[in-house]
Amino acid sequence: MEPREVVIRVENLTAGYDEKVILHDLNFEVYSGEVFVILGGSGCGKSTLLKHMISLYPPLAGRVLINGSDLTSAGDDERREIMRGFGVMYQSGALFGSMTLLENVRLPLEEYTDLPPDALDLIARMKLELVGLDAFTGHLPNEISGGMQKRAAIARAMALDPGILFLDEPSAGLDPITSAELDALIRRLQKNLDVTFVVVTHELASIFSIADRVIMLDKRTQGIIAEGDPKVLRDTSDNPWVRQFFRREADLAAA
Repeated sequence: MEPREVVIRVENLTAGYDEKVILHDLNFEVYSGEVFVILGGSGCGKSTLLKHMISLYPPLAGRVLINGSDLTSAGDDERREIMRGFGVMYQSGALFGSMTLLENVRLPLEEYTDLPPDALDLIARMKLELVGLDAFTGHLPNEISGGMQKRAAIARAMALDPGILFLDEPSAGLDPITSAELDALIRRLQKNLDVTFVVVTHELASIFSIADRVIMLDKRTQGIIAEGDPKVLRDTSDNPWVRQFFRREADLAAA
């Protein structure tokens, strides 16, 4: 078996805000082409980790390497080039309400390329078609459903053909059917485009549906308490907190 290419390497990362430590001394790798899920209970630091991985916040210690480069220490030109290599879908979707879906998806293209308007429109339409929204290009975000807004946000994250997509709680606020449809879309995009996904979620159905590999964070230890195939962890882990999460058992401390 050939060694897998590492596209993200997290080394001794301590993450938090204003010197308040949320996560301490994390080490893990994300491999090319996999769906890698960050999971854990409420308040464990899932979104905090993602925000540090994409350099919205600098680490308190350690570093994150994306395709071998450190965003935090990169100069302006290098940082811009690194950021072109990944797209982000934020939990709320973060679409601009006064802009159509087409205009929202065009934004990264306008920022990072010098393409003419016709080319920008064509690429944006293609991305919306990939997520099944080609008939809604002229709609405003408030004119479509929550699930469609998440799809549009994924289309925007894909605008520059990045090799890595970060998704923060993609299923949050969605009904089970819409959530399952979004999971299927993620899997289809991963297979057809060979994109690496880093997904933050606590939804068990989504975890078992999309994840090739997971890390489980725990706020008690401020670290990683499990890593691997979620089905294997569910069935074989000897850690009571891991079993509790995957089997939806009551909180052991409150039992």
